[in-house]
Amino acid sequence: MSKNLVIVESPAKAKTIQKYLGKDFDVKSSFGHIRDLPKKGMGIDLATFSPDYEVSADKKKLVTELKAAVKKAEMVWLASDEDREGEAIAWHLADELKLKPENRKRIVFHEITKNAILKAIENPRDIDQNLVNAQQARRVLDRIVGFEMSPVLWKKVKPGLSAGRVQSVAVRLIVEREKEIREFVPKASFKVDGIFLNNNEQEIASKLKKDFEKEADAEKFLEQARTTEFKVLNVETKPGTRSASAPFTTSTLQQEASSRLGYNVTNTMRLAQRLYEEGFITYMRTDSVNLSQEAIEGAKKQIVSEYGSEYSAPRNYTTKSASAQEAHEAIRPTDFSVKTIGDVQLSKLYQLIYRRTLASQMANAKIEKTVIEIGNSKLPQHFEAQGEVIIFDGFLKAYGIVKAEDDDEENNEKLLPKVSVGEVLSYKTITATEKFTRPSARYTEAGLVRKLEDLGIGRPSTYAPTIQTIQNREYVDKREIEPQTREVVKISLAKDKIKKVVLDEKFGGDKNKFIPTDIGEVVSDFLTENFKEILDYGFTARVEGSFDEIANGGQKWKEMMMDFYSKFHPRIADVEENADRATGDRLLGVDPKTGKNVHARIGRFGAMIQIGETEDEEKPTFASLMTGQNIATITFDEALELFKLPFELSDFEEQPVSVGVGRFGPYVKWGETYISIPKGEDPLSVNQERAEEIIKEKKLADAPIATYKGEPVTKGTGRFGPFIKYKSIFVNVPKKYDFENLSQSDINELIDAKLEKEANRYIQQWEKEKISIENGRWGPFVKFGKAMFKIPKKKDDTKYEADELKEISLDEVKKWITDQDKNAFAEKKKPATKKKAPAAAKKAPAAKKK
Repeated sequence: MSKNLVIVESPAKAKTIQKYLGKDFDVKSSFGHIRDLPKKGMGIDLATFSPDYEVSADKKKLVTELKAAVKKAEMVWLASDEDREGEAIAWHLADELKLKPENRKRIVFHEITKNAILKAIENPRDIDQNLVNAQQARRVLDRIVGFEMSPVLWKKVKPGLSAGRVQSVAVRLIVEREKEIREFVPKASFKVDGIFLNNNEQEIASKLKKDFEKEADAEKFLEQARTTEFKVLNVETKPGTRSASAPFTTSTLQQEASSRLGYNVTNTMRLAQRLYEEGFITYMRTDSVNLSQEAIEGAKKQIVSEYGSEYSAPRNYTTKSASAQEAHEAIRPTDFSVKTIGDVQLSKLYQLIYRRTLASQMANAKIEKTVIEIGNSKLPQHFEAQGEVIIFDGFLKAYGIVKAEDDDEENNEKLLPKVSVGEVLSYKTITATEKFTRPSARYTEAGLVRKLEDLGIGRPSTYAPTIQTIQNREYVDKREIEPQTREVVKISLAKDKIKKVVLDEKFGGDKNKFIPTDIGEVVSDFLTENFKEILDYGFTARVEGSFDEIANGGQKWKEMMMDFYSKFHPRIADVEENADRATGDRLLGVDPKTGKNVHARIGRFGAMIQIGETEDEEKPTFASLMTGQNIATITFDEALELFKLPFELSDFEEQPVSVGVGRFGPYVKWGETYISIPKGEDPLSVNQERAEEIIKEKKLADAPIATYKGEPVTKGTGRFGPFIKYKSIFVNVPKKYDFENLSQSDINELIDAKLEKEANRYIQQWEKEKISIENGRWGPFVKFGKAMFKIPKKKDDTKYEADELKEISLDEVKKWITDQDKNAFAEKKKPATKKKAPAAAKKAPAAKKK
């Protein structure tokens, strides 16, 4: 056994570090935190704010193994990441493994390279308790907020909901943006574009300097222009420069990976983590744009070598944020001689980081901007054409032009032909087009990250989990918004003739943007109304500032918690006692058939329309909303239409046919088969003829395309792409096959491979007990129901071979399972007892009335 034991938090990091250290070092992984607050219960003493940490069930075996390794080592090196979370991991390891100060050393590095690792070992330190306390403060405060606010939501909104400090603020941002969009009243104006020709018949695209509010004014201008001689009134040429952006921080990497590569925040961080752990980039959770002198020199060498010395302009950047840690570095390559790597997805993100860092050390681009004014003194307004020429590309050679998410497509500036003042131009076309103002755009993932960062909410490590959490909780989603249609007027002047047309314009559609769900909106409104301070953007930013102070040793974390809780808890009690129940209720009108009120509201199973009152003697009737509808915007007529669903049609091929709407949208039901109605089609418009068409299309799609050993083979497209189905086996069809034209040999090949894989999947299987030993990607494992369990090592500390696992008894396997989950085979409570509780709850109010 090695004298030195190094513990890191991930297996990939351990593997990379091991190759840099000699045989005197043994590197092991803790697989993240080895202990945390308990999953059940708050786990915090609210009198002292002391956390009650515990080793999670899935880490107990690992902790035992680490303790055994510690006993054999003379020195333990704690090498988790250099941020607060990494410091806390090191602290938990030291405490749980009973490491004495003289037998442990803490090392940190922001890149996993041989030099960085060896330098860290030469400069160890002890655990920074201030960083640990900052992490504890965040963890404890967020646990208290979640555990105390969530039960209030269960009582006042709907069971099963949850709240969080940063997540709830992120949802609020999305809800407020959606309300802003709903309340937005578009204003129309007429924008005038002109295309002029010089003596050489070269086109000059231009825009009128002022818009017209009224159609009549735009038409009058075109009438004046029809008989006007246009001249070049002025030509102005100005030199200018463009400078490169700073190297990447976590936030700017997430934003740029979204706009340039289409990666979502979670995917970007997953790939960046791999790049860091495999030694390609520096630490990927940072809010600093600082570069080390070593990095600046490395970039300079590469720039001079690849582009020439005139492209090199070494510089360092300073971070605007006061909380940024300048001792850290921006995200950059560890070796500028490495330009690309094998894995395609990893390489795309790596090259983005590589080019951005290189560009930040390159000379400014030199441009020449030209503005041409076109018109006549008789006209009230003049046209302006803008263009620019790149004289020296500088950093653009490496990085290109960056386009912001909200840049107007119409502002693209083009190269202009040469003209002189006084030169007469002829118009080719002058067009006045009715344009409507647009509301603020909905947030993309990258846009939300930028907004959170601007407000000082969250830190580099929190953006991705925050965005993932608000989607997992179904408070927001990215459903597609179908565009609406409106009429726009277009007036054109060409060849001395004015022509007016009315066109249809699509507007308001959206894809891949955050939209609040009904429950997300109701929860956000309730929290904003009743917990104004917690949901206040300034308060959330101030809390982050307090964590920073604790990390710097300027504040004691338990004192901060005491101050927070002394104000927070009384508010919880007051809201629980006095706040009204929140359902998002909207009274839409009165049902003409029954004379009862029609409400849109949140119910036990989500958004719904209700006819009648809960207190009425006759029970209310309910209808679920369709995809794309929500309680805040549904109209009275649309609500009544929902009560026409489901409806019966005539039998088809001796099986009943009906049309309805369910969890996955509108459908035609034929016998026991549910067939989705095509997207955008109104289920209420589906008649007998259309229903039969949909059924026939489904039958055709499900018809066998071939046979395999006498059994039919069908094909389809599912969640994971195209597939063929043989008996009950689904076989994914890779891209190398022509899915639309699969041959019999293709089908045989695909099914043979799948059956062979399935045959090799099970080492042993006990179907009755739902237990099996299976081959997995990372080696054999035990499966019990849907749960997966590790296979322990043998008594001699070696792994079981496949042949040995074939001989293992069921009793032995059950013991492996219970060692990892003592309640795995415990008798579960009957569901019947759970069902009785609501019935009893309903009877209680009746008893009180008597």
